[in-house]
Amino acid sequence: MADMEAFREAVTGWAAGGPGDPARELAERLPVRAVVLLEGPSDVAAVNALAAARGRDLAGDGVCVLAMGGAMSVGRFARLLGPPGLGLRLTGLCDERERGYYARGFEQAGAGHDAFFVCAADLEDELIRALGEERVRDLIRAQGDLRPLTAFLRQPAQRERTARQQLRRFLGTKKGRKIQYGRVLVEALDPGRVPAPLDDLLNGL
Repeated sequence: MADMEAFREAVTGWAAGGPGDPARELAERLPVRAVVLLEGPSDVAAVNALAAARGRDLAGDGVCVLAMGGAMSVGRFARLLGPPGLGLRLTGLCDERERGYYARGFEQAGAGHDAFFVCAADLEDELIRALGEERVRDLIRAQGDLRPLTAFLRQPAQRERTARQQLRRFLGTKKGRKIQYGRVLVEALDPGRVPAPLDDLLNGL
């Protein structure tokens, strides 16, 4: 796990303009066979939580789950890690609005324009639909966030939103909350109710 974290840090530094040799050396030594390119840490939390629930050790299997810091970075990471760079297998998970970034980035890197999975809106929306709004509210209550949720729902801007939209919006209102609930919501899923994009991603690794 520590070695895979070192690889993630080396790749992030490389993408930011640093040297590529540390990432190359770690990729060979570990070895790394595949990289899951994700927009941010909340997606990483969800993927890792589902892997743990299924008894999967992704790092031990040579799979690096990587937060890029935004979907617009996917082309750069795909070039460094895919066929033009380290030659690793690439996959990923993105929101519907990010599909174009991923398709272009993967295709330009020779990784295939459809080698990733797309959430209908975003991953939080997929998880809320899978669990149901009442179950999500129960989980928010169990996490001690009922008071902030109640205050949030009183805001005039929330009156025109559906209950699902309100919950989705609430998860992004505080730094770290989406990461927290990326794990909490996935851990609460019935095994037969895992959203298809997330399920397909894990099954393909």
